[in-house]
Amino acid sequence: MKQLKQVMKIILPLAAAGLFLMQGAYLLLDSRLRVEYIDMRLFYVVNCIIIICLAGTALLLFRATKIRLPIVLALTICLITFQMVMMVKQSGHIHQITDFSPDWKHTLVLKEDEDTGKTTYYRTAFGILARAQDELPYETKKDFQVKWLDHDIAAVTYKAKDDTIHQYIGTYGSRDNDLSYSYVSASMYGQWSGENTHITSGPDGITIKEDGRTETYEAKKAVQFGTTAIVLLKDGEAAWTIALNQNFLSHSNDPEPPEGNITLYKATMTDNEPILLNYAGEVPY
Repeated sequence: MKQLKQVMKIILPLAAAGLFLMQGAYLLLDSRLRVEYIDMRLFYVVNCIIIICLAGTALLLFRATKIRLPIVLALTICLITFQMVMMVKQSGHIHQITDFSPDWKHTLVLKEDEDTGKTTYYRTAFGILARAQDELPYETKKDFQVKWLDHDIAAVTYKAKDDTIHQYIGTYGSRDNDLSYSYVSASMYGQWSGENTHITSGPDGITIKEDGRTETYEAKKAVQFGTTAIVLLKDGEAAWTIALNQNFLSHSNDPEPPEGNITLYKATMTDNEPILLNYAGEVPY
């Protein structure tokens, strides 16, 4: 027991000091680079851990008498309660969406400011930190549907204040081992087939046949995200997302046809599953 106490006398203050320095570095990065925790509540959770470490250190270094023990415990409870109150207060101003990819390698982070109505998309960095990357173009109704179309593509469907439906796509990878910019519609040029669904990407745009309905989207009706996904628009609203799966190869630099899969995902607030499609041949002329 004495040996454990001696170890804890070293570990607890070191942990408190390390976490305190981490919080200081975080505040510096936040003010200069607009870097935040992926979940704002982490700031207050870390503060609570520091308080507990300091309380444990105090009780171990100084003999826990009948007077000192209640004082340390009361002070610890008060400080932790204050942190919890601040966390709840902050949560009232920020509506946050945090969603992890199926393989836990990527994190989708959206934070909506209740005061301004602006929703910011964050790119993760250094694990638990994220940096503001982009703003959603419409003020939302605070209802988001998140669907990972692959391990590195997340589709966010939401309703704007005017009841129109929109999609924002978080992309975290590239295809063909190519870091240069490429166009999704050109990469998937050809015909693709899936369950009751057929897609043609050709000179006239992208044509989707699904459950007997056919719709063609011109190039100007496609909004690209990264190099792996596009959102197709109809009457100013999102209609579909098309994503290039991780096994996709365009073969743009050789005569071979594309291989792998693409995914079609409908823009709707109701639950629906993505449709997986395979290459089905060249565009007919």
